[in-house]
Amino acid sequence: MRIVDLSMPIAPHFRWRTQVSVTGDIRAGDQFRISRLDAACHGFSHVDAPAHILADAPTIEATPLERVVGPCRVLDLRDVPANQPIGPERLAAADPGGPAREILLLSAGWDRQRDWNTPEFWKEAPWLTREAADWLLSREPKAVAFDFPQDFPIRLLLDRQEVPFDQHVTHDVLLRRGITLIEYLVNTTALPGPRTFLCAAPLLVPGADGAPARVFALEGLAA
Repeated sequence: MRIVDLSMPIAPHFRWRTQVSVTGDIRAGDQFRISRLDAACHGFSHVDAPAHILADAPTIEATPLERVVGPCRVLDLRDVPANQPIGPERLAAADPGGPAREILLLSAGWDRQRDWNTPEFWKEAPWLTREAADWLLSREPKAVAFDFPQDFPIRLLLDRQEVPFDQHVTHDVLLRRGITLIEYLVNTTALPGPRTFLCAAPLLVPGADGAPARVFALEGLAA
């Protein structure tokens, strides 16, 4: 079995006010070195809860681990060019097929084309059309994971532009109907086959509308 890390490191980043501070110096005689992390729940690799978009909806501690851990189909989208919409026909061609209630991982290999520490990663990515989101919903997955900013308006947020919510198509179509979103993965091109076993457990933060996750795949584990 091989473990493939798919997590974006949590570190200072221009999109999020992330800080890691350290107190204690063992060389100076302190007994412990203690780090403190200040980071957004929706920054870096993370899992969305329904409360992210719906009033009075379940928060992240209500997301069952069974929803974010399990057999996963990898949809190979690595030939999709930058700044291009991804429609249902392209998703159907990439889907290796499988039962409902699996995790679907959309792998564009986008971190191999743009650095996530630059605006270009966020502003030049491919994105999903509403019809593509509807197609994903029709597959009845328990979760959908992405290695690119999957909704077109994400690029506009960098310039503080607001658009109607329904243009955030994966949130409006999938998350609204209880399909968990696993966002901002990296290194998915290290997954060679159409199937893997995915683990994307979010931190247990009661009352939060999402949480960071250490996301990894177990290659060679029977899926």
